[in-house]
Amino acid sequence: MSVVWATRGKTWGFRFLLTGGFADPLAEYESAFAGAGEEPEVCRRTGERVALRFPDPLGRTDRAGRVIPHEFVLSGPSAEGVDSVEDGRRLVWSRPEAADEFERIWEQPNPQ
Repeated sequence: MSVVWATRGKTWGFRFLLTGGFADPLAEYESAFAGAGEEPEVCRRTGERVALRFPDPLGRTDRAGRVIPHEFVLSGPSAEGVDSVEDGRRLVWSRPEAADEFERIWEQPNPQ
């Protein structure tokens, strides 16, 4: 099971909150989202991997007023049942390591 999660917070820029165990999650992220475009919502399956992007479910914004995107690369069992943005939002965001963790850190100046 592998989950790569990239997002930004209220005052901090794009970073990986989960690396899926990859030494270089950026390479996995770029490969999964290659050709996915810049749409605010994406669910793109390639083989057993899913690139998933959706706006913050609570409408949180950064200090510039931009809605915060959450971008996930799911593989293995984590990708099972994710066939749409709505599936992904429901299955991924309900996990404590996603919604609860983001609630805890999104306003921190430097999340740990």
